[in-house]
Amino acid sequence: MLDPTDERLIHALQIEPRASWTDLAPVVGVDAATLGRRWNRLRDEGIVWVTGFRPRRQLAMIEIECAPDQIDATARELEQDRAVWVLDFCSGARDLLAIVSFDDLSDLSEYALRRLGEKEGLRGMRTHPVNEILVDAANWRLRALTPEEAARVRPPRGPRARAARLVADDLREAIEAEVWRDGRVAVTAIAERHGFSPQRVADALATLRRGGELLFRTDLAREVSGWPVYTWYFVEASARTIETVRTALGTVPEVRLAFTSPSRYNLILAVWLRRLADVNRFEMALGAALPDSRIADRSVVLSMRKHMAQIIGPDTRSRGYSGDV
Repeated sequence: MLDPTDERLIHALQIEPRASWTDLAPVVGVDAATLGRRWNRLRDEGIVWVTGFRPRRQLAMIEIECAPDQIDATARELEQDRAVWVLDFCSGARDLLAIVSFDDLSDLSEYALRRLGEKEGLRGMRTHPVNEILVDAANWRLRALTPEEAARVRPPRGPRARAARLVADDLREAIEAEVWRDGRVAVTAIAERHGFSPQRVADALATLRRGGELLFRTDLAREVSGWPVYTWYFVEASARTIETVRTALGTVPEVRLAFTSPSRYNLILAVWLRRLADVNRFEMALGAALPDSRIADRSVVLSMRKHMAQIIGPDTRSRGYSGDV
């Protein structure tokens, strides 16, 4: 389990995933060398990982039903699919639940019809394009730092005044490939592997981050988070209700992700709970908080299979980059 220093370190990295140990030492309260050792242990044990990614214009959730003897094979294939950011094996009306990422609706349509729709053993598929993200899981925090301490975590440094305003395509692609695999990869490592100077890589990273073209997030294994039960709720809500709860949902610590969709379920939530018995209790509280709405369905996640670029094991820990597993 995590000790208080681990929790403080992780919370700080959730605020700024690429922060240096020197910058974080006065916030967390231990020296930089100790933070580095702790990070290496947490990363090597699969407890924490950082992902860098380019935000896409179109996300979607896809519910997948498979022939019973094809569920595991389908999951293993989707684990290696770069378009799949989240893959869960669920109870209830869907066997697998995937969150996929594309540049636009036409790419999503091609993927659903061709790459996914033609897979062997597929019995059913329902696609829910994401309209608006109300609560982003990337903003979920461990709450180990006080608000004053959290405010002391330095934001990423901006690009130098002399840095190029535009990032060349080959440099952008190299950076995106490396940070997708390891969000804390060193600038020098990227430079050495792809033949760029470290300064050029550092400038490009800062430029992409400043422009919102490259984002980073820190995730941790659910088993050590204090919220080991993971559930999806599918809600049919009125437009008025969604507007009413837009801000309130972000204050509920159990809600990891909430988004609207132009589908039968127009409000979909991912929730982390402390006990399985809390599923019904949370559902009652959610129903009371969402007037003019109906919880149409729910699924408990029996196992996470993939999260961002990481394959997730039965213990909810990362087993490594999907391209290596």
